[in-house]
Amino acid sequence: MRPLWSLGLLRNELLTTLRRWRTLALLAVLAAVPVLIGVAVRIETGGAAAHGGGDGGGQGPAFLAQITNNGLFLVFTALAATLPVFLPLAVGVVAGDAIAGEASAGTLRYLLVAPAGRTRLLLTKYATVLAFCLVATLVVAVSALAMGALLFPLGDLTTISGTRIGFAEGLGRALLIALVVAASLTGLAALGLFVSTLTSSGVAAMATTVGLLITAQILEQVPQLHTIQPYLFPHYWLSFADLMREPVYWDGLVKNLELQALYAAVFGSAAWARFTTKDITA
Repeated sequence: MRPLWSLGLLRNELLTTLRRWRTLALLAVLAAVPVLIGVAVRIETGGAAAHGGGDGGGQGPAFLAQITNNGLFLVFTALAATLPVFLPLAVGVVAGDAIAGEASAGTLRYLLVAPAGRTRLLLTKYATVLAFCLVATLVVAVSALAMGALLFPLGDLTTISGTRIGFAEGLGRALLIALVVAASLTGLAALGLFVSTLTSSGVAAMATTVGLLITAQILEQVPQLHTIQPYLFPHYWLSFADLMREPVYWDGLVKNLELQALYAAVFGSAAWARFTTKDITA
């Protein structure tokens, strides 16, 4: 019965997380980003056509110039636009609140009395954060696909390499890109979970996780730190664009997944070591 009880605990954690108003607000903001991008591109394209010039695609996230030709590119653009800030920010909030939020609410001790067990509860919390990574990424992708189909034509698309692929294959690559983007957030999820075990304040854990995210993003922009940048968890995030090449470039994608697995192993182990030895007073 223990595996079945574990599944029940996981189901309960998923429902609790996804029903929170904070989580719903984060998902609503993520869904709104593709809408804003699509509407902005549509308005700019209409304005350029009315004035007889301009392609409106000289600046912005990757694939932005291709949206007017194929709405499927809005999926890639929205993921490229949300991955550096919006998606990891949402994951950082959920991960930072995973353990510390229960402690601050006074419910952590009751969960352990259930009896859930510290290791099982920690694994369940991490699985819940990983599920949120996937849900948040799919929300962005589905919203972008809906807006792309509504505002722009759909059909065969041109890869970065200049080759043409069918719409069905392009849709499959969009799904694969969404999965890679979700996997790219697993390292941050483990880091946030570790931070969440260090404090009994959910707000402090969320702020610290987001602060570490911002710090890593700043370090990524300093040329003098190029020797350490390949070891920062956001370094290979945008490598998912290589899935739109023909043939696919796997080098950056593999390095990204390996780096996320390393962060997950290191900070997941640190979270386990901390959580299984700390005194639970709330």
